[in-house]
Amino acid sequence: MGIQAFDERDYKTAIERFSAVLEEDPRNLNVREYLARAHYHRASLRPAEAEARTILEQDPTNEFVTLLLVRSLERQNRADEAVGLRRRLAALTGDDSHLTPQSL
Repeated sequence: MGIQAFDERDYKTAIERFSAVLEEDPRNLNVREYLARAHYHRASLRPAEAEARTILEQDPTNEFVTLLLVRSLERQNRADEAVGLRRRLAALTGDDSHLTPQSL
């Protein structure tokens, strides 16, 4: 199972398994979130970003995925793109500490 591989930090296998599930059920946001997280943990930041953006198109108030996208952008030295997302995250959570990268 993908979650078992993820929990065991076998992100390569997790990505393969989550991708297979999404081929059958592309609207499964839970699986897509795990896939985004697995990509992030493997430092596959572009795929993590793409999956996070796909999730946020369908669930724009997902705080965790917004933070994942912020971190993915910042790790790619694209902090300027993350600023607006940090503002959104602070508004969603009511936590102004999200406005600065130090909250990572």
